Amino acid sequence: MAVAASSQDPRFSPVTPAELKDIDVEISVLSKPRKVKDASEIVLGKHGVIVSSGNRQGVFLPQVADETGWSKEEFLSELCSQKAGLPPDAWKDPNVSLYVFTADVFSEK
Repeated sequence: MAVAASSQDPRFSPVTPAELKDIDVEISVLSKPRKVKDASEIVLGKHGVIVSSGNRQGVFLPQVADETGWSKEEFLSELCSQKAGLPPDAWKDPNVSLYVFTADVFSEK
């Protein structure tokens, strides 16, 4: 996925050889996702979250909460709108599925 993210994501220009010296690599090894009943089970900074509704799905890694400083409501609203293309408050809908996972993160400069 790292190679695809750096060279095939249509939202960004592919990484060039000249940029390689400036890149920090971070790898997140994810646990198996677990479905939760509602947002009260989500612990920001510990859990990554997957939101799923029909054929729409989005994911934020656990570190997104720490990097942004968002509240749980902001985190879930941004996940729905930015990543899944859902209304920001879709996470409140009982027909929308929420899954949590943890990540072991490794990095190299």
